[in-house]
Amino acid sequence: MKKLSFSRRRNGFTLIEVMITVVIVAILASIAMPSYQRYVIRAKRSAAQAQMMEIANREQQFLLANRSYADKTTLAASGYSLPPEVAANYDYTITLPAAGAPPGFVLTFTPSGSQASDGNLTLNNEGAKTPADKW
Repeated sequence: MKKLSFSRRRNGFTLIEVMITVVIVAILASIAMPSYQRYVIRAKRSAAQAQMMEIANREQQFLLANRSYADKTTLAASGYSLPPEVAANYDYTITLPAAGAPPGFVLTFTPSGSQASDGNLTLNNEGAKTPADKW
């Protein structure tokens, strides 16, 4: 007597297996994306901070040569411009004190676009950096 076999061969995945995989991938993505976005913001901030230090160095050189600090227009006329990767995310201003006051400057980088949530970065001629938690 011949034994009957009812085994079937499985080809592919069941809908339940696919749905479980999709849910697992969605959970991993929801955890990874915010972390990646914070990393990108920090990386762009670091590039801006490096440029702020570059501008501060140029300001000190200008002070030694001219007995005053340069404003943004003078700095640009001397050949300085923000690198494109920083300029895409930040704009900067240089604030000088009123005439007759001791020389000084306040350099402010204002974020734009996807970086806007990061907040302004400032650096002055004495080396004070604000906000402290972002330096």
